[in-house]
Amino acid sequence: MKRNKKLIPTLIFPAIVSLFFLTSCKTKDKHSSGETLLSRAVKTEIVHTDTITKEVSVSGNIEGNTTVKLGFMVGGKINYVSNKEGEHITQGQMIASLDPTNYSIARGSADVQVSTAADEFNRIKILHDRGSSSESDFSKVGFNLEQAKLQQRLQQKNLSDTRLYSPISGVLLKRQAEIGEIVGVGMPLFVLADIKKVKVLAYVPEGELHEVKIGQTSKINISSLGKEFTGKVTEVGSAADATSRAFTIKIELENPGSLIRPGMIAEARIKTTEKKQVILLPAECIQQDLANQSYVFVVDKTQNKVFKRRISLGDMFDNKIEIISGLNDSEVVVTSGQKRLSDGWSISITN
Repeated sequence: MKRNKKLIPTLIFPAIVSLFFLTSCKTKDKHSSGETLLSRAVKTEIVHTDTITKEVSVSGNIEGNTTVKLGFMVGGKINYVSNKEGEHITQGQMIASLDPTNYSIARGSADVQVSTAADEFNRIKILHDRGSSSESDFSKVGFNLEQAKLQQRLQQKNLSDTRLYSPISGVLLKRQAEIGEIVGVGMPLFVLADIKKVKVLAYVPEGELHEVKIGQTSKINISSLGKEFTGKVTEVGSAADATSRAFTIKIELENPGSLIRPGMIAEARIKTTEKKQVILLPAECIQQDLANQSYVFVVDKTQNKVFKRRISLGDMFDNKIEIISGLNDSEVVVTSGQKRLSDGWSISITN
């Protein structure tokens, strides 16, 4: 029994040493595994400067090539309206009419006055030719006849003005009249627009006005249609808006199939002759922090780590964004896998 007690410490000590060794190895393995998990696979791109043609970007509203507001030249009660809003109207088509009863009676009265004045004139003329009428009496009946004829023409015009015709072919944008409604002279009741061609009405800041010239081409994107069109600058304003200090411009473009409608929002990019050096990055590699600041991850090749870098953005060119400040030529930025990164993390580049 004594010999067995001596053997127990001898057996326990090697077991404790072995257990400590195994525990140390497992801890080391876990630490190595943790380092591996912090290393993220990413794709990168070397920052370089590009030479591009400068563009002026503006946002504006679509309007018809020709837009007219129509109303009656006489007052009365509407008894007919032809079209609903959004429908096409041809040039010369009657849009609406008024009850013509009163104007027909007035025209009939004028006709009677002309007949009476004509009879009187013919009677006095016979006497005048015979020398039995004075020159003043003959002139007086002559003036009365002319006045009656003018009144007849006026009443005929008023009767004709009870019918409203379209001066252009286009689309009825607004209809502010219904059958049975009493309207006054000159009230704008209908708005028509010729949309075979349309115009983008936009405002250019004072500092960029010198870059916009009549005849320049423009790429126009209408997001509601999901299409891009080509237009041409046709007007450049000569006076600034008193509030915004911006100048109006108009860009004309063809409208095949009348897809483009007045009131749509359009984004226009006007190419200028000016060249500039810029840094461009894919839009997908740029992120926003909680302070709404834009940033990218820049690679430190010596440490094989990435660090957040705040940047300032400029204009959009195709699918790339201009970087105004924050990056230098030849730096390396992460373009894929950046959403899984944090500041100072290790990476492995898979380009």
